[in-house]
Amino acid sequence: MFPNELVVIGVHSAKFPNERNDENLRKAILRYGVEHPVINDKDFGIWQLYGVRAWPTLVLIDPTGRIVGVHEGEITAEQLAKVLRKLIAEAEAKGILDKTPIRLRKETQPKMPLRFPGKVLADEKTGRLFIADTGHNRIIITDFDGKRLLTIGSGQEGLRDGDFKVAQFNSPHGLALQGNILFIADTGNHCIRMADLQNLTVKTIAGTGKLGRSISQGGKAKEVDLRSPWDLAYHAGKLYIAMAGSHQIWLMDLNQGTILPFIGNGFEGIRDGAPTEAWLAQPSGLAIGDGYLYFADSETSAIRIANLQTGFVMTLVGVGLFDFGDRDGVGQAVRLQHPLGVCYHEGILYIADTYNHKIKRLYPKMRACQTFVGTGRPGHKDGASSEAQFDEPSGISYANGKLFVADTNNHAIRVIDLKRATVKTLRIE
Repeated sequence: MFPNELVVIGVHSAKFPNERNDENLRKAILRYGVEHPVINDKDFGIWQLYGVRAWPTLVLIDPTGRIVGVHEGEITAEQLAKVLRKLIAEAEAKGILDKTPIRLRKETQPKMPLRFPGKVLADEKTGRLFIADTGHNRIIITDFDGKRLLTIGSGQEGLRDGDFKVAQFNSPHGLALQGNILFIADTGNHCIRMADLQNLTVKTIAGTGKLGRSISQGGKAKEVDLRSPWDLAYHAGKLYIAMAGSHQIWLMDLNQGTILPFIGNGFEGIRDGAPTEAWLAQPSGLAIGDGYLYFADSETSAIRIANLQTGFVMTLVGVGLFDFGDRDGVGQAVRLQHPLGVCYHEGILYIADTYNHKIKRLYPKMRACQTFVGTGRPGHKDGASSEAQFDEPSGISYANGKLFVADTNNHAIRVIDLKRATVKTLRIE
C-alpha cells in the first residue's frame, strides 16, 4: 500500500529457546513468506531498549529516527493505514521523506515434493496417506509407500472452490476423514474446506475468508469469521476445530451447518474447568480416544483433555505460559516445548514435541511422559529411535503399526516402526 513511503523491519524477540536459533528463524521466514528484513533479537536487547511489554508491539519511527507511535497488540490494516497516511503527509510537508525504493532479494527455494508439511493423516482402512503440503498450498494423497495418488489444489495461494485441479488453499494444516469426505483446516484463509474424494471437488463449509477480530458466539458456519483453524478431529457427525487464533476449540455440527465454541472462553493461559471457564493457549493438535478429546495446547507447552460429553477440561502435563523445556517424568514435573501434534493409539498418546525435535509418549492414566524417538537436536537422520533426528515435527498419525510424522522443516514425511523402533524417510514419488 505504501511501497516507497514505508520500510518494515521485523524484530524477533522469541519466547521459546528454539525460536532464538538463527537457522530456525531463517526457516520460519521462508515458511511464512516473510518478505521484509527480520532482526533476531535473541537476547532481548532491542525489546528492552524500546521498552516493549507485549507480543506483538508496533513502533512507528519517522525519517529522522524519532518514535512517533507505539501500539501494543493486533491492529487492522485499515487502522494502520489511517495513521500512516497522516504521518506520511506530515513528513512530506517537512521535506524529510525519501521515496527512493529499497530493493530486497528474497531467498529462493529448490523444487521439492513437499514444502513445510504441517499435518498428516493415515487411513488404515484404505491405505491412504493424506499430507497437508502447507508450503505448496495443497493436499497430497499417497499410499503408505509414498506413491502419489491424487493432488488436491492447484498450488496457487487463494480461496477458490471447484474441482481438485483449480481449487486454491492458503497454508492448509489439519485434516480429518469421514468416508470419502476429507475435511481441511485452511488456516491462512480462516476457513474449513471439504474435499469430496469421489467427485474430486472442493467446497468451503465454514468461515468467510476473513480473520475474526473478536470472540464470537458462533452461528451459521459460512457466516462466521474464524481465527486460524489449525487442526481437526471428526466424531459422530461433528467436527472439532482447534481454533488457535482465539485460544478455543470449536464444534461444527455437519448436519445442521452450524459452528460454535466448544471449550475455552478466549483468555490465553492454562486453567481447567467447565467449557466456559477454561483458558487455552493456541491449541494446535487434536486427537480423540476413549471418550476424550486430547489437544496440544502449544503456547503453554501442555497436553490437555476435554470430556466429549461435558466439555470439562483437565491438564495432563504442562504448567504455564512460560514453563517449558525438555524433561520426562510424571504430571507437573514434565516439560515440553511448543508441541503441535498428537495422536492416540491403544491407550497411548504420541506427541510431536515440535521445538524439542522429538516424538514423545504420554500415558494419560498415569500422566507419565517419556521421550520415544529423537535426540533433541534438529537434523534429518534415519535409523534407530535413539539416533534419529527431526526438525520441528508438527503432525503425527498412526496406521498399521507405524507412526507417520510431518517433519516440517525437513520438508518430509517420516515413518516410525513401533515394533522395531526405527525411523525412515518416506520417498514421495
